[in-house]
Amino acid sequence: MNDQSSPAHPALPAALEGIRVCDLTRILAGPTCTQLLGDLGADVIKIEKPLAGDDTRKWGPPYVKDAQSQETTESAYYLSANRNKRSVAIDIATDDGQKLIRQILKHCDILVENYKVGGLAKYGLSYENLKDEYPRLIYCSITGFGQTGPYAHRAGYDYLAQAMSGLMSITGHPETGPVKVGVGVADLLTGIYANVAILAALRHRDRTGEGQHLDLALLDCQVSWLVNEGTNYLLSGKAPPLLGDQHANIVPYKVVPASDGQFILAIGNDHQFQKFCTLARKSELADDPRFKTNSARVKNRAACNAAVEAATITRTRDEWLTALDQLGVPAGPLCTLDQVFADPQVQHRDGKITMPYPQAKSGTISLLGNPIHANKTPPTYRRAPPTLGQHTDEVLADILQMPASSIAQLRKKGVIE
Repeated sequence: MNDQSSPAHPALPAALEGIRVCDLTRILAGPTCTQLLGDLGADVIKIEKPLAGDDTRKWGPPYVKDAQSQETTESAYYLSANRNKRSVAIDIATDDGQKLIRQILKHCDILVENYKVGGLAKYGLSYENLKDEYPRLIYCSITGFGQTGPYAHRAGYDYLAQAMSGLMSITGHPETGPVKVGVGVADLLTGIYANVAILAALRHRDRTGEGQHLDLALLDCQVSWLVNEGTNYLLSGKAPPLLGDQHANIVPYKVVPASDGQFILAIGNDHQFQKFCTLARKSELADDPRFKTNSARVKNRAACNAAVEAATITRTRDEWLTALDQLGVPAGPLCTLDQVFADPQVQHRDGKITMPYPQAKSGTISLLGNPIHANKTPPTYRRAPPTLGQHTDEVLADILQMPASSIAQLRKKGVIE
C-alpha cells in the first residue's frame, strides 16, 4: 500500500497547479469531477450551505468514528469524492453570500455546479449572469437531463439515468429482470466526461482567452456509454436481451463452473479459444463449425457455453486460472471487496491510499486511489476531504485578503459558518 500521508510525488509539478475551481456541487457527479481536478493539482474551493453542507455527508452509515468510537458527521459516501478540496460554508441565498461568491470568482478559472436548470439564476450566479463579468470563466453545469430539451426541468439522479438510458435493460439475468449497476456509474462517468470537457475548455482558453459554458447531463453520458450494445441496436434494429454475466458479441465470455467454485472466462478471439480447447483436451470443439469462429460461437451461444462448462467443471478454479494465465487466455477470479484490496496488483497500483484525518480514531482514513499514472504530472493527495466550513476563514483571508473583523461580522450575520 502506498501511504499518502504526504503528497504523492512531491518533487513533481501538478498538472493543474495555479488553476482554481469554485465548486458549487454536491452528491456524486459534480464532486467526482472536482475531486479529479483537485487530484491533478487544482485548488478546489467547495462552497457548502452553512449547517447542512453536501447532502452526502449524511448518506450513511458507515461514518468516520472518532477517538471515542462515536460516529462523526462524515460519511464514507462523502469521503469518496471530496479530497483535495477546501470547504467554505457560505449562504448563497443572502446578498452578502452572493457577493462573496462573485469576489471568489475573480480568482477562479472554473465554476462547476449541479443545480437544477435555472436554479442559480435566482442568486445571480447563472452562466448568463456571469459570462460578461467573467469572460475567461469556464462554467460547467451538470444536470440530469441537460440545459435544453423537454426534460430539462426535471431533477436527475443516477438511478433514473441508468433506467432511462437503457442500461438497466441490458443489465441483469433473464430470470430475475433488470438491475442497476452496483455503483452510481451515470454519476461517475458524467463527472469524468465533465472533467475531460473542462480540460479541453482550458486548452481552448489558452489559445483564445475565451471561457465557455459546458452542459453535461447524466442521461446524455449514460446513453453514450451504451457503446457496442447501443450500436448493435442502431445497426440491427433489435433490442438486446438480458444476458446476465455474458457478452453480447463475444462467446465464451462469462462465469463458468469449476469443480470447487466459479471463475471468469473471457475469451476474446479464435486463437484464445483454440488454446483453451487444447488445454481442456477438447480439440474437437475448436474444429466444430459451430464454434470455429467467434461469429459462429455467438450464433450458437447456448451450445458453445454448455460444451465449455462441461470442460471447466472437471478441474479446480486455481488449476484453471494458473494454466490459462500461462497460456495467455484471459481468465480471473470473482473477487469480493476484501479480496480486491488484498490483491497484490491492486496494492502495487495504489488502489487504496491513506491520508491523515484527525477526526478519525486512528488518525487516518483509507480512500480509493486515483487510477491515473503519469511520470511527469501524476495525481497528488494534498488534502483529506474537509469538514463543513473547515477552510472558510482561510480562503476568505488568503484569496480575498479579508480581515478577521470582517469575517467575524459575516459569521455573526449568518452568511458564513
